Amino acid sequence: MTVQSAGPDAEPDAGQQPRTRLRKGAVGVTGMVFFVLSAQAPLTGVAGTLPIPLGLGNGGAAPAVYLVVGVMVGLFAVGFIAMSRHVTDAGAFYAYVTRGLGRPLGVGASQAAILCYSATQAALYGLYGVVAQGLGQRYLSLDLPWWAWTLATMLLVQALGSLNIELGARLLAVLVVAETSVLLLFAGHQLLSGGGPHGLDIAGSFAPSAFFTGAPGVALTFAIGCLLGFESTALYAKEARDPARTVPRATYVSVAVISLFFALVSWMIVSYYGADRVQGAALDALRAGDATSLVLTPLTDTLGGWAGDVTQILLASSLLAGVVAFHNGINRYFHSLGQTGVLPRGLARTNRHGAPYAASLAQTVLAAVLVVPFALAGADPVLTLLTWGGGVSVLALMLLYLLTSVSVIVFFRRTRLDGRIWHTMLAPLLAIALLCGATVLALRNFTTLVSASGTTALILELTVVAVFAGGVVLGRLRPGDGVEARTHEGSEES
Repeated sequence: MTVQSAGPDAEPDAGQQPRTRLRKGAVGVTGMVFFVLSAQAPLTGVAGTLPIPLGLGNGGAAPAVYLVVGVMVGLFAVGFIAMSRHVTDAGAFYAYVTRGLGRPLGVGASQAAILCYSATQAALYGLYGVVAQGLGQRYLSLDLPWWAWTLATMLLVQALGSLNIELGARLLAVLVVAETSVLLLFAGHQLLSGGGPHGLDIAGSFAPSAFFTGAPGVALTFAIGCLLGFESTALYAKEARDPARTVPRATYVSVAVISLFFALVSWMIVSYYGADRVQGAALDALRAGDATSLVLTPLTDTLGGWAGDVTQILLASSLLAGVVAFHNGINRYFHSLGQTGVLPRGLARTNRHGAPYAASLAQTVLAAVLVVPFALAGADPVLTLLTWGGGVSVLALMLLYLLTSVSVIVFFRRTRLDGRIWHTMLAPLLAIALLCGATVLALRNFTTLVSASGTTALILELTVVAVFAGGVVLGRLRPGDGVEARTHEGSEES
């Protein structure tokens, strides 16, 4: 009798081994795009963060920043996608950096990625708690603290993470369509009406001279944060239908849609106030502690009173969609690292739905660990949890993009699997140059970014370095099976 050994993805016999295999063919291009869009939390990106680049950045020229960042991320995506045809794994950054730069740096990248996504999710949980608290008081007469709403929602997210991925995709699709519809309805009305008091004022928002006024670095940093999560298309490669085609298409569509969406909506917000007055309006909203009013006021004035009420509810759903998307992404990192032995192998277990339930539970515990201390300290979730989490995630993200771009070049120079110079050399080099510039700007403006003291900002910066360095040490000391991703010879397409 011949016994055929099973690889990491082989389905074990019932009753012998726990499931460790993700369900294949569960996600298509549309599903991936919705996962990415929900991770951006579109309404949160507009109502929650747009006032900052408008008020503290380059004012009315902020819409152009989204286009510039879209180009930068698009260049990064060229190499990222080229490598995705040869490396398929649910822990994308881990697999990519390991294949190009070796296991220690790959494990370091995996820990930085987990930090990046977890910090972002914690930031969203903080803002969600505040929004849900207000809605509960207004519509349900429930006077509960923000953290009670947050912890209750964690249980809901945990339940969704343990179910079939298609259920999650359908839920995210409904939420994303609802919130983007309101914003696009406003933007379309403004555009067709010829803009605000000064018209559309294209020059005020897109002229090079306007771009470099004020502090474009602040606007650039927040714009990069708004595109966080586009790379999550690669996290679902194992569950995709025809990943060689699905992942590239979903990635390019996501980058284009996100950058154009934020550019259009922010342009129409600027048009409503006027390019020369929007910065003052944004600063007034920030100083009053009601930043969302900068966006809610135009929506209400343009679409009617119903828009303000609906938008507040959709803001909560936007945040919910975001935390669900990051939950799914993080638990797939845990699943991948469990399979390769970097983290406990129990994290690789999947349930009958094909979902990584053990990793999902671990992610929920991690989220609680990050959020509960702020609740116990009585800290303001917006001024601490939101800003600190957002700042840490941007720094970790820049590190990951840089490592991955270098890895792409090294991988293809060594393997010669793809001879396209643009995809494997030129685009990654351009991305590295732009990413280095963006990282410098982020560090220069980090104190403003996190709204904290210089000492606190330094501690947060060093946290990113420490987590990455700890991962590198872990990769050297902890034995594993090698990266679980496969390299597919000759799989590239013309």
